[in-house]
Amino acid sequence: MSNFINNHPKRPPFRRIGVMGRAGKASIVETLNELITLLKGRDLSIIIDTETAAIEGMSIDFDQIDGVRLKIVPRQKMGEHCDLVIVVGGDGSMLQAASVMAGTDVPVLGINRGRLGFLADVNPDELTEKVGQVLDGQYWLVERFLLKFRIVQNDEQGNPTDEVIHEDVALNDIVLHAGKSVHTIDFKLKINQHDVYRQHADGLIVATPTGSTAYALSAGGPIIHPTLDAICLVPMHPHTLSSRPLVVAGSCQIAINIHKDNRTQPMVGADGKASAPLENDQTLLIAKHDKTLLLLHPESYSFYEACRTKLNWNLYSEEFSLDK
Repeated sequence: MSNFINNHPKRPPFRRIGVMGRAGKASIVETLNELITLLKGRDLSIIIDTETAAIEGMSIDFDQIDGVRLKIVPRQKMGEHCDLVIVVGGDGSMLQAASVMAGTDVPVLGINRGRLGFLADVNPDELTEKVGQVLDGQYWLVERFLLKFRIVQNDEQGNPTDEVIHEDVALNDIVLHAGKSVHTIDFKLKINQHDVYRQHADGLIVATPTGSTAYALSAGGPIIHPTLDAICLVPMHPHTLSSRPLVVAGSCQIAINIHKDNRTQPMVGADGKASAPLENDQTLLIAKHDKTLLLLHPESYSFYEACRTKLNWNLYSEEFSLDK
């Protein structure tokens, strides 16, 4: 049994299946074509976004596009036409899908053609079996929350105003970083309007539980079970031996200000997308987004098994064997 609590009842059978992928690997095209063949064999409606349809090598008969059994739509419109979206690629492809599908109430299933694949958890060699089980109603449906950030202008007293300079949304993490500079950033952190610390570091990663196994993990952050309502703050190379990652409630309001003595240009980015500058007279505000993403897992999925296999927890060394 999965270690996820299925908070969503089983839905009616999926009939309109969206297919998304990203160009770059022959293996992705191979899996996309295998998926399309499977869906055709089940007589399901297939909806492909324009970017995926344009990938070289896709087995699409454009003469058969009838708007019923085969339809091509803009990626931003996928949520309006599908009951389920299946993404072929790595976690980067899943993050792209999340930015489109969040808030649509359409679940997303990932077939892993990347490196780790914490979000895309179906192995390509199990495509027929696992996708078939999902289409037969054997799956877990879980809700992942997202973070939003806003860079706002401060007033003359240094308090944040309603003037938004830049904003974005992240499924994994929001990262304050120094861009191309080799200097540390001098910044102040507040949570729910309470002073937390002034920090000299290469930056700060603010991650969801989903993102705790991504960049935050590389920076020494904790692994947080995806069902927890929590936010993790992980300093990047802090200039102190006492700095540690901090886990707070998902309802917390986070505010970051750059200190007047800072010597470099801080940047802020969400899920690896293009970053925006954060100036001394501005405030970075981070909070839970009001939209969520529905992720669909096969019934056999286990978060802990994913950790064991993808993070090499199951490596066995004879020198530690107790069998002797």
